[in-house]
Amino acid sequence: MSAKRALITGVTGQDGSYLAELLLEKGYEVHGMVRRSSTEKFDRIEHIRDRITLHQGDLLDHRSLVDALRASRPDEVYNLAAMSFVAVSWIQPTLTAEFTGVGVTRMLEAVREVCPETRFYQASSSEMFGKVLEVPQTETTPFYPRSPYGVAKAYAHFITVNYRESYDLFATSGILFNHESPRRGLEFVTRKITWHAAAIKLGLASELRLGNLDAERDWGYAKDYVEAMWLMLQHDEPDDFVIATGKVNSVRQCVEIAFDHAGVAVGDHVVTDDAFMRPAEVDHLIGDHTKATEKLGWNPTTSFEELIRLMVDADLELLRR
Repeated sequence: MSAKRALITGVTGQDGSYLAELLLEKGYEVHGMVRRSSTEKFDRIEHIRDRITLHQGDLLDHRSLVDALRASRPDEVYNLAAMSFVAVSWIQPTLTAEFTGVGVTRMLEAVREVCPETRFYQASSSEMFGKVLEVPQTETTPFYPRSPYGVAKAYAHFITVNYRESYDLFATSGILFNHESPRRGLEFVTRKITWHAAAIKLGLASELRLGNLDAERDWGYAKDYVEAMWLMLQHDEPDDFVIATGKVNSVRQCVEIAFDHAGVAVGDHVVTDDAFMRPAEVDHLIGDHTKATEKLGWNPTTSFEELIRLMVDADLELLRR
């Protein structure tokens, strides 16, 4: 029996790189879709680049998606590509809508045209819940997105459901709550905190400027979460699943753990800056992963404190180099 083939869009991102590693471990033939840009960034997949096949493609261009699917002939498609940074979605709301929302329709159309038997995973987001209408949030909690990113993700989520119901595609969505790792971009708050804790410890920085320290999130480890993505496409029926830890922490707690691990005093170095406040804040996200546990056998294995401490260690190592 030949190896299963998977195509990952957004393969150079945090989740894409961990997912590619996981699928390679499971014996998959892994294909990744990358967008042509003036500065190629392959650092997250450099160590496995010779083991995966890369295809040029862009969620804004239907033809390129069709070509990537024809070339890779995947059994599974993981659509992780998006304009992924919430703060930028207010600066580029139309582009966010095109990439993160309408781009999913293009991908689904291409799958329907080229390989309708393929199993399709859509990366949905807890940002769709936004101004939450119930605590904790489950698969049936109504959406109330509070950013152009959240709105685009809600569209992408519902169009995935619509294609599943209209065309009988095996299309599933993972409603993933915040998940972090040492591969997180420096613009994301957890990585910004752990990098600065390490940099201040090593005398390379003197302060950390943050927005709302009281914002609360359900933060997990990206490496745990990509396993949930894979499990969803092995399930008998396509369905939607909340992937979360069920525990909430504040930005302030994240700072305290990171600075404690680095051995740096918080009070001397952390400054609140209105420039980092969101136009519309999401105050409290916490997910209920009961359905994923019962149907997929998935559970988070890494605690928030363990996650932040391992991220600080990784940033200390990075900056010492």
